[in-house]
Amino acid sequence: MQPLVRYRLEGRVATVTMDDGKLNVLSPTMFDELAAALDRARDDGAVLLLGGREGVLSAGFDLKVLRGGGVAAVALVHAGFTLVERLLTFPTPVVIACTGHAIAMGSFLLLAGDYRVGAHGDYKLTANEVAIGMTLPRAALEICRQRLAPAHFTRATLLAEVYDPEQAVAAGFLDRVVPAGELLAVADELASTLAKLDMRAHAASKLRAREHTLAAMRAAIEADRRELQARV
Repeated sequence: MQPLVRYRLEGRVATVTMDDGKLNVLSPTMFDELAAALDRARDDGAVLLLGGREGVLSAGFDLKVLRGGGVAAVALVHAGFTLVERLLTFPTPVVIACTGHAIAMGSFLLLAGDYRVGAHGDYKLTANEVAIGMTLPRAALEICRQRLAPAHFTRATLLAEVYDPEQAVAAGFLDRVVPAGELLAVADELASTLAKLDMRAHAASKLRAREHTLAAMRAAIEADRRELQARV
């Protein structure tokens, strides 16, 4: 089988690309490969540039696993938000190139980036759980609370509003939108610029700035895990 995640190190930038040939669903295998790629980027001391395939960053959790319930579903949700926490605490800057749709868990990964660059295009960014009959995990609400503009928090979470790339900047899903043909070059240039930061100061400042958010995230992840396990 072809890998779902590709890793490329150039200079001090580690480019990690998700590509399952379809919608980049976040399956157990995808999470395992992402974790391994983050391990490599950490060991290489590189700025992390995370992206997806053309037209989609990620459409969210693998619904076959999620709706199947049981231990596998609990583990999948736990893996997703543990990855979000890891991105929030990553010791080097995390740049995310949003190549297309970022839906549900895909949007929460996007929110965990330090700088998010999106391509112009006809695609959706949305936390659509309420629209499809799912209660948002506590951990999802915490990452949304941290990164979304206050005026958009209720609209994005409780009302499952769908944003296009330009609207997503105002909402807080993205920091910047550029022409699709320039996305990867712009994201790579930004990552290369951020590689000039003092990484020790960056890592320490990141943890200090996000201290309260991380405490809330960790408590939420554990509460979600206990609740889901109780249903098994």
